[in-house]
Amino acid sequence: MDSATIGKKPQWLTRLHDWRVANVSDKMFLLILAFVVGVLSAVAAYVLHSLINTIVALLTGRFHADTYNWLYLVYPVVGIWLTSLFVRYVVRDNISHGITRILYAISSNRSRLKGHNTWSSVIASAITIGFGGSVGAEAPIVLTGSAIGSNLGKLFRLDNKTLMTLVGCGAAGAIAGIFKAPIAGLVFTLEVLMIDMTMSALLPILVSCVTATCFTYLFRGDAALFSFTLESGWTVERVPACILLGVTCGLVSLYFIRTMTVCEDLFARFKDKPYVKLLMGGAILSTLIFLFPSLYGEGYHSINLLLNGKTEADWNQILDGSLFYGHSEFIILYLALVLFTKVFATSATNGGGGCGGTFAPSLFIGCFTGFLFSRLWNINQIGVYVPEKNFALLGMAGVMSGVMHAPLTGIFLIAEITGGYDLFMPLMIVSVSAYLTINIFEPHSIYGMRLAKQGRLVTHHTDHAVLTLMSLDSVIDRDYQCVDPDMELGQMVHKISRSHTDVLPVTDAAGTLLGEIDIRKIRHVVFRTELYHHFKAHQLMIEPAAVLNDGTPMTQVMKTFERTQADWLPVLDVDNHLKGYISRKRMYDMYRKMVHDFSQD
Repeated sequence: MDSATIGKKPQWLTRLHDWRVANVSDKMFLLILAFVVGVLSAVAAYVLHSLINTIVALLTGRFHADTYNWLYLVYPVVGIWLTSLFVRYVVRDNISHGITRILYAISSNRSRLKGHNTWSSVIASAITIGFGGSVGAEAPIVLTGSAIGSNLGKLFRLDNKTLMTLVGCGAAGAIAGIFKAPIAGLVFTLEVLMIDMTMSALLPILVSCVTATCFTYLFRGDAALFSFTLESGWTVERVPACILLGVTCGLVSLYFIRTMTVCEDLFARFKDKPYVKLLMGGAILSTLIFLFPSLYGEGYHSINLLLNGKTEADWNQILDGSLFYGHSEFIILYLALVLFTKVFATSATNGGGGCGGTFAPSLFIGCFTGFLFSRLWNINQIGVYVPEKNFALLGMAGVMSGVMHAPLTGIFLIAEITGGYDLFMPLMIVSVSAYLTINIFEPHSIYGMRLAKQGRLVTHHTDHAVLTLMSLDSVIDRDYQCVDPDMELGQMVHKISRSHTDVLPVTDAAGTLLGEIDIRKIRHVVFRTELYHHFKAHQLMIEPAAVLNDGTPMTQVMKTFERTQADWLPVLDVDNHLKGYISRKRMYDMYRKMVHDFSQD
């Protein structure tokens, strides 16, 4: 652990740190922090869901099921507006895309998350979802838990590797706390956040998961988030239906990801016009919720209706409060329309200024996909009968596996939150089929695709992970001797004597790189004093073998060195001014050290 001071710390904290270093081992202290992170993650999850349930009860408690409700046109717009005001004037920072922000912090910001992330997402998402925003509370809680771990680590001056572990503890504890699913929390950290389960990281993350789950039981009792009763046991005759459902879930996941990306890009065009985004997002969201009330909030009530229904009358409750009420013959059409429009409702919520994640929407879409698939399968009498409740559950695992590229998370999460362990085999078939299907079209999850395009996504490939975690700034050598293009050779000799590099950059008055002089290639004239006034820098300079830009991913830097076989490469800032040089030797030395540190467990 790093004992370097990060900022000016209070004296009591310094004394506490010194006492801890002297009396508590690093491993034991990490376990203590993991326990604390687990507790606080469970508390955050409980507070958020309590806030959401309270707001929903106050706003919709008197709505009638047998008629439409005009207030659905108002509440979502108000929620997005209040959230955007809170973010703009209180938080003053971007808090959307919670899990993507965690991935970015791990890969590009040394696992450091801002202090306000420990509470801001809880308040913002509670307002958004409580007023009808069609998003989930899971990503905000995962960001909150990770921020708690990160800021605790910063408080006690822990090194980057330990900070990464604590970020994983927070994320795992959040998932475990929300769903009472400790195994899913552990697997989520492995699959989605790409934190390798070395022995030094495994135990703290397990401690956080178990702690968060236990405290959630204390806060909320032992009831599962989704109640489910197995209709009939799984039989091998249903394998073809499970495989086909998995393929369907994979294609639905692809539709979800691609449509979400297009919608986000559309809203991003108006990033400097918040009220235009509010009007667009609010109008789309409120209209969709008015037509399809199932889109209101997280949608867990609708999921429970489909999972717990035993008769047509039970399932027809999904039509309550909509224009379809009393027309049970249109239930298939209603389910299909909700399935189709959910992604637009989610995109409009976040694009308009709301705060929420795609975790719950993927469960929602998966449940509707599974139920609709089984209903159509049974109506057309394709093969053996398939229980609609069971397939609604399997669909949840399938779409989650596809959207997140996390089949293990889908399997264990659905099994744990519903107690559906009897369906373990079909859960595996559907999840793997969905993952293999979407992997053909989209190699990265909805959280990692943008970072992957920038080369900033940490993966389980050690070499790639180390290069992603390396910082370009950390290997730039800014101690160089530059010359102007009209400098004579005699003057350059003095620069050469003071230079520790093999190249002299030639720059203009503004610092723009014009070329470079390879000292090794001018030895035949350097020692001939009679030539000192015959040659100038612009006559001796050559084009660099390649030029690197500020912010270039280290994977690309490594490839450039391999392609050019250069020993030194210049780095330019956004204005094309010389920022410094990168030494091939220094970069490889740092790379080897990080590989050793990364793999020492």
